[in-house]
Amino acid sequence: MSTSTARILHVSIERPWREVYRFAANPESMPQWASGLADGLTRDGDEWVAGGGPLGPARVRFTPVNELGVLDHRVTLPDGTVVHNALRVVPNGDGAEVMFTLIRQPGPACRSASLRSLASCARRVSTT
Repeated sequence: MSTSTARILHVSIERPWREVYRFAANPESMPQWASGLADGLTRDGDEWVAGGGPLGPARVRFTPVNELGVLDHRVTLPDGTVVHNALRVVPNGDGAEVMFTLIRQPGPACRSASLRSLASCARRVSTT
């Protein structure tokens, strides 16, 4: 058994953590913060299909909405490779901390831009 190099990327967001979670948990908002899914998602049963992006069409399965701030999702790439993306939103004072565990994958993938985009978009989420 072996492990890959991992790094936790995080950003503090000055919005209530549940508000950030609601925004990020909505698959239809994902293209606003996940650069690899910029072409949008279409629902297909329990999964969502990304029409394009830099890696081509991909299938995405999300963790069900929960009270813990877990936003994990699995992305199945066109070649059949499945990538587990561990993403969390937790309280940080009156705001939120968003944490993404980046596990090195073969190829030049980098998720830090997605995390920065999430922070930017989450700041603009209106309170409901």
